[in-house]
Amino acid sequence: MKTNRPYYAVIFTSLRTEGDNGYAEMAKRMEALASVQPGFLGLESAREELGITVSYWESMDAIAHWKSNSDHLLAQQKGKGDWYSWYKVRICKIERDYEFPSVHKASEDNLKGSYK
Repeated sequence: MKTNRPYYAVIFTSLRTEGDNGYAEMAKRMEALASVQPGFLGLESAREELGITVSYWESMDAIAHWKSNSDHLLAQQKGKGDWYSWYKVRICKIERDYEFPSVHKASEDNLKGSYK
């Protein structure tokens, strides 16, 4: 992910409830929808017991636009009612980033997660 800096990260940390209840399908839908939003830069996700999804955005306005997207609002309501026992959202300004070169391929291939 090449970006002009600074840019922003939305860090979504969560604990899931039991069962899928349509979660996997909605997660794929939200990832696809987020990826075509103005200002979207990328997404990384991992889940064991604790899930962490980090989405990257060009601006706070782009984040606000995504937060108010009607399909995303529906997913947020379902998340509160059906899918999460707890979650926390953090929004951070990224001033600098770097990586070890051999990890770059792994980042591109394996860190393109979804809202799991």
